[in-house]
Amino acid sequence: MFQTLLIANRGEIACRVAATARRLGVRTVAVYSDADAGARHVHACDEAVHLGPAPARESYLRADAIIAAARRTGAQAVHPGYGFLSENAGFAQACADAGLVFVGPPPSAIAAMGSKSAAKTLMAKAGVPLVPGYHGDDQDPARLRAEADAIGYPVLIKASAGGGGKGMRIVTAAGEFAAALASCQREASASFGDDHVLIERYVQKPRHIEVQVFADTHGNAVYLFERDCSVQRRHQKVIEEAPAPGMTAERRRAMGEAAVAAARAVGYVGAGTVEFIVEPGGQFYFMEMNTRLQVEHPVTEMICGQDLVEWQLRVAAGAPLPLGQEDLVIQGHAIEARLYAENPDTGFLPSVGTLTHLRLPPHVTFQVGADARGEPAAVRVDSGVGAGDTITPHYDPMIAKLIVWGADRDQARTRLHDALAATEVAGVHTNVTFLTRLMTDEAFAAADLDTGLIERRRETLLPPVAPASPAVLALAAAARLARRPATGTDPWDVADRWRVGGPAAESLAFLDGGAVRTVTVHSGHAAQIAVGDTPVDWRWSLREPVDGARLALAVRLADHETTGIVLETPDGLVVWHDGRRHVLELPRADGAVAEGHAGSLTAPMPGRILAVHVAAGDTVAAGQALMVMEAMKMEHTITAAADGEIAEVCFAPGDPVSEGAELLRMTDAAA
Repeated sequence: MFQTLLIANRGEIACRVAATARRLGVRTVAVYSDADAGARHVHACDEAVHLGPAPARESYLRADAIIAAARRTGAQAVHPGYGFLSENAGFAQACADAGLVFVGPPPSAIAAMGSKSAAKTLMAKAGVPLVPGYHGDDQDPARLRAEADAIGYPVLIKASAGGGGKGMRIVTAAGEFAAALASCQREASASFGDDHVLIERYVQKPRHIEVQVFADTHGNAVYLFERDCSVQRRHQKVIEEAPAPGMTAERRRAMGEAAVAAARAVGYVGAGTVEFIVEPGGQFYFMEMNTRLQVEHPVTEMICGQDLVEWQLRVAAGAPLPLGQEDLVIQGHAIEARLYAENPDTGFLPSVGTLTHLRLPPHVTFQVGADARGEPAAVRVDSGVGAGDTITPHYDPMIAKLIVWGADRDQARTRLHDALAATEVAGVHTNVTFLTRLMTDEAFAAADLDTGLIERRRETLLPPVAPASPAVLALAAAARLARRPATGTDPWDVADRWRVGGPAAESLAFLDGGAVRTVTVHSGHAAQIAVGDTPVDWRWSLREPVDGARLALAVRLADHETTGIVLETPDGLVVWHDGRRHVLELPRADGAVAEGHAGSLTAPMPGRILAVHVAAGDTVAAGQALMVMEAMKMEHTITAAADGEIAEVCFAPGDPVSEGAELLRMTDAAA
């Protein structure tokens, strides 16, 4: 085993590798950028080396700086994690040339699978089923359009060097092809430095099922069963589970053997994932191979009881695989939810900012293996950030992975629902409420899965933002009253507006989505509260001792009791109730309500303008594309909210923009 390991990554995967390495007695070295000097992974390692500025291309993507850091610290091996340089054949070769062990497959295997087009040619020779499509080198738009026409719509355009859902577009009609191709190529070039694409038949209602494979330098190769990753947004995974619901033993064996054949075809070593598209009837097709560990590997660890990072390190050190295929068995069911800093109500746009509050459910961290009862932990959390850390526009906005295990799928799903309900995040938007809805959605509960599930269930999973309920407002009112200062034990010192001669009424105002909501509290012998015109009997109490700005409250309204958490912030209150998060602002002292720029469209996050489709004086219709901006390596189209006329365009292609910057000004057609 190595004495010192350099981890060429950041976030939760760097923390996870450090935890396993420490257990094996291996010293670890972290690398970091200007944005990560105080990050959790830096403190998780024994030593840390600064790489450069925050942008990844100036730090985490600098192979020369990483290799120099390994040499300076005496590391014998480099673990690339996932993302950044983990699937870069040139980096793997540079490590080998520098006398360093790259914890992953040989450069030739990475190169073979790095091009989706070349990989599909190899898979065809190995007998692995392929989706009908065009994987050629001729990238003339006319040729690509002709191939799409021949395949038949809908088709899928995919970046050949892509991954993570970037550089991918579904085209449903010939007239949409040119614009989709241009957008796909721009995103592919920005994300991977390669605008080469392939065209495939778009499989209707497909499931995304991937197989975890492992191979060593002694000729052994196994599959550690499969994961269902069908629940996706923007072609990126949201929920992963293992084993795949409804998988028969025969199909599991067929897919597993096909995955091993794919690995053997390229002389694979280490951990890899072979991804398949599966039709409703069960026919599966090779999609791509990720030549690294995947974000969702913990669900495989939970059902197999194996530490896949330990397997990686042992194989890289020259040891044979710890187990053979016949030794691997499935125990129970595991589900992972990716907790993202993003806003589902705005198309899942990433949200940047400081995590002013982060409280996770009771859990273990990075733990693999059984407890005293012989079962995996019920809840595991893998995270690379903590309260006070900042989600920046430079890196992936994932906050944590919540991984649960159950004896069966229903128990795992219930445990994940409860874990999400106990998750509190403030300072950024998150997808917690969306994930909570997903766990109770009837289609997900019935395992009626496909990659279009979120869009298919949009009405229930992404309903319009609703006003805060009376229970939420009552919790907010109770929090305000609980904070009321008392200067002594004398009842005359208590500032609760009690008065001699009868009950008194006090009005508490909150801003709920910009609307003023008033809660009237009546004090006296029978305390009452009114949200609107009708008062009801109420009482409240603290469920836990006050924890800084956080209050755990119980409120009884008439004959119904409910509980919730209220967090005080400089601008107001954050209320967690019934698995949902509500933000209530407090009116300014002068009673005014802050207003935005009427008729303006603003940047949802920091980024760069890629294209401008309109000019001042143009008449536009609601929903029309006005601008395209790039943020967090993804393209985001800015559309008109209503019919109108463009009064001013504030930025040009190539211009950087900050969050909240005014992009365009419009006049309303109705006005």
